[in-house]
Amino acid sequence: MNITKLRQIKKLYFGYGEIARVLGVKPASARVFANRYVRQGLLLRIKRNIYILKERWDNLTQEEFFCLANIAQVPSYVSLMTALSYYELTTQIQRQFVESVAIKRTKEMVIGGTVFNYVKINKQLYNGFLKKGDFFIAVPEKALLDALYLMSLKRYSFDMTAIDFSKVDSGKLLKMAKAYPAKVIKLLEKNGYIKKA
Repeated sequence: MNITKLRQIKKLYFGYGEIARVLGVKPASARVFANRYVRQGLLLRIKRNIYILKERWDNLTQEEFFCLANIAQVPSYVSLMTALSYYELTTQIQRQFVESVAIKRTKEMVIGGTVFNYVKINKQLYNGFLKKGDFFIAVPEKALLDALYLMSLKRYSFDMTAIDFSKVDSGKLLKMAKAYPAKVIKLLEKNGYIKKA
């Protein structure tokens, strides 16, 4: 069966080129096979020309989900409560839900029962993330600032009392906060996370 051949692809995700190579078919035929296997539930489509084996999807690590979140919308980085949970800065746990910040569009997509949520942010604020393994994620302070910024715009809500601020670098937080509108700094001051200037 061709699905056995697809298991030879060691990459986390793949496209028509890899499908054509392992099945020994032309790219046009690879596309037909991919669509057929998606209908049969053997492959999941991440986006155009990006697929993953369903059996591999069922055993993904959190980091692999983050990698796919980056791939599903480019450019983007994992942030907000997803990043805060990853860094163990919050008691709020999100299951089958990955939040990212993007500069193209606000969008939600559901793949294999997992929700990938992308929130558009101002280009000037698209920074403060790093590459960790194969994925991009906000540093803890940036994830918090992204959440507060979107909260100040009434586009996001989260429980600030669930944040463990002892794990946040207050100097770094204040330095990064200077790039944000005054409303964000006021939110931090109001909740006692930074001292009033």
